[in-house]
Amino acid sequence: MRAGFRRYAIYRRATLAGAFTNTVFGVIRVSIFFAAADASGGSVAGYDRAALSTYTWVGQGLIAVVWLFAWTPVTLRVRSGDVAIDLGRPVHPIAAWLAEDIGRAGQACLIRFIGPLLVGGLLYGLQVPTRWTTLPLFLLSAALAVVVSFGGRVLVSLIAFWLVDVRGVLTLYVLTSNVLCGLLVPVHFLPGWAQAFAYATPFPSMLQVPLDMATERYGDAESVALLAMQVGWAAVLLAVAVRVFDRGTRKLVLQGG
Repeated sequence: MRAGFRRYAIYRRATLAGAFTNTVFGVIRVSIFFAAADASGGSVAGYDRAALSTYTWVGQGLIAVVWLFAWTPVTLRVRSGDVAIDLGRPVHPIAAWLAEDIGRAGQACLIRFIGPLLVGGLLYGLQVPTRWTTLPLFLLSAALAVVVSFGGRVLVSLIAFWLVDVRGVLTLYVLTSNVLCGLLVPVHFLPGWAQAFAYATPFPSMLQVPLDMATERYGDAESVALLAMQVGWAAVLLAVAVRVFDRGTRKLVLQGG
């Protein structure tokens, strides 16, 4: 975890540039959401302006924390054969990579999360929590979202054991996840059948669920059920990733020779 934190803390300018970019897109998104709410009589899909602002700015901050992109260094390590070094270490590579990713997420909280949230709160305001359980539920859900996201990303990355070029698969993964996780619009904006389909996948557990906690969309009992869903997806994805990795390393082929 310390290694992951220190590694990503080195890129200070990239961190600031990422926070600035997320803030700019946050302004665009919240303006569109406000226009939709005004056209619908002040709220849309159960979100009023305060909830939409909170959804937007907490979501913009979580993009880098949860890391809603498919690329991971695992892909390059598999393609180059450097993954063979990981096999000789005293911990399973999946566990080591997860620890590093948690450290990366911790570093992202300092600027990439707090920066857009502060700017958005000052410019547009945020929903004030009405229950003391909101903050701990959100923090726990966000931590689980990091693990679920890692499980999905590492699974896609491990396809490199069988494909020479995984960029097409990574692009498809990003397009699908961005729609179903609630990044582009809340999952609750989608038709009923699309919501049911989304919640049959792990993608809402990567972003929509933490944002539901932040906006207090559900009561405590329903929130705990959503946390249980996140735990389940995290366990399933990590177990499958371990299985795929172990199978992939039965025969290691170095690309290019």
